[in-house]
Amino acid sequence: MTTATPQRVLLIGATGGTGRLAAAAAARHGLKVRALARNPQRARTILPDVEIVQGDLEDPASLTAAVQDVDAILFTHGSDSDGRPGSAQRIDYGGVANTLNALNGRRPRIALMTSINVTRSDNGAYQDLLDWKRRSERLVRLSGAPYTIVRPSWFNPGAGKHLVIKQGDTGSGAVRREDVAEVLIRSLLTDEAAGKTFELYATAGTPTSDWAGLFDTAVPDADGALDGAKDTGNLPLEKEPAPVREDVARFRA
Repeated sequence: MTTATPQRVLLIGATGGTGRLAAAAAARHGLKVRALARNPQRARTILPDVEIVQGDLEDPASLTAAVQDVDAILFTHGSDSDGRPGSAQRIDYGGVANTLNALNGRRPRIALMTSINVTRSDNGAYQDLLDWKRRSERLVRLSGAPYTIVRPSWFNPGAGKHLVIKQGDTGSGAVRREDVAEVLIRSLLTDEAAGKTFELYATAGTPTSDWAGLFDTAVPDADGALDGAKDTGNLPLEKEPAPVREDVARFRA
């Protein structure tokens, strides 16, 4: 799949640990960065050299201005940590749904960060969170936009620098945040990454430099598929909550 090289990226989750690194990586690669922030004043202290636009993932109307004039969107956001019930549904899933709806049919390049184990059913206390992340992936696949979905393994600053892509969500390992940020930005700029979903790990060895070669190791997702290549089909649509089925039907239309 050949896509136009993006120039301006909307970064959602920009003030988080991975988001800050992604903003820096984007700037290194010549992308203009626009950061979505609920609190612009706080965001400017964290990202002083980045365009800040006020918006809230739970307020669809506030996202209209944020998505204007961008040709790429990078999601590194995650649920708030205040313990409010339903955070995963409202933020991890709802934030993606609201942003895609705000595009009003436009199809910028998209990179979505979720997590390893997102398709597994043995996640204990994290199961609800990961199920909602998986649902957000489905909307991205159905959006019609060129996308890459990156499922990083556990963050560890001591992880190796040789990056490895896997699919099927059966492994475990570690990866550095800065490498995840680099992969996310590279995925927006590399045709070989488009239309793919994969887990990301790191091993000891030579730091990765052949990005097209790295992305080429992943199998593309099937056109129109809900789930990624090699994913386990253990979240049947017919058993999903009614609002989720409605979202899927709308994006499929």
